[in-house]
Amino acid sequence: MRPDLCLQNAGRRYGLRGPWVLRGVDLTVAPGRLIRVEGGNGSGKSTLLRLLAGIDAPSEGRMTGRPRTAYVPERFPPALPFTAAGYLTHLGRVHGLTRTAAARAAGEWLERLGAAAYADTPMARLSKGSSQKVAVAQALLGEPELLVLDEAWTGLDTEARAELERAVAERTAAGGSVVFVDHDPRRLAGLSDATYAVRDGSLVERASAEPVPSGPQVIVDAQGPPDGRLPAEVHASVSSAEETAPGRYRLTVPAPHSDVVLRALLTARPPWHVASVVQREDPTGSRR
Repeated sequence: MRPDLCLQNAGRRYGLRGPWVLRGVDLTVAPGRLIRVEGGNGSGKSTLLRLLAGIDAPSEGRMTGRPRTAYVPERFPPALPFTAAGYLTHLGRVHGLTRTAAARAAGEWLERLGAAAYADTPMARLSKGSSQKVAVAQALLGEPELLVLDEAWTGLDTEARAELERAVAERTAAGGSVVFVDHDPRRLAGLSDATYAVRDGSLVERASAEPVPSGPQVIVDAQGPPDGRLPAEVHASVSSAEETAPGRYRLTVPAPHSDVVLRALLTARPPWHVASVVQREDPTGSRR
């Protein structure tokens, strides 16, 4: 397993005499962790994410344990001399994929994000929303160990936002780490392993509990062996797990994580039997 990514007493300023944007930052990003970063406009959130992504280096302090990292910036340059598929294939090669594997991954992510129709469109002619889908796809196609998302949901349509949430669940279930900023407090609410706030140039862990998960929930009834334990991937992805009989569980799962949970149950050894899957609109119990 890869080592933790650690910032130790890290600071960042622009220019030798510029004001400090961040100072005294200590942060550990362990494998499989989902971390939310909050803060007001201009607080230094994007600067922190650029440090984590390896785009910028600390002006003071240390950073250790660099994983394979992908980054979706707050502003993605759309006027690039590529088609959407050509750009993603090129980035796939940069990530170490063969040309064939890069082209295949590019097609798969454009399809998942609802942008397959624009595969051969020059980047300069894409709409803002389609450009954002390409920005997200380029970060996901190499299956990074650390995914850094700076307002990555902004500009996406409803289906693509949900697909990105599923991709986040897949990355953390596979042992990857995700650090994200998003202006919507409901984004992945209740799912983060830790939430930090950037205030006055410092990073402070928020002590209060996050809200319960918002948005659609999926109720999964599953039967395993009488003495069976839920797979670790399932425990990490559910809102709650109630054992209703020996080896039988009722799981409440945020909808973006449902694919991960079902895959983990069905591929377990021995496999679990999924008796029912029902979606409800919110955690209060109104079913669809």
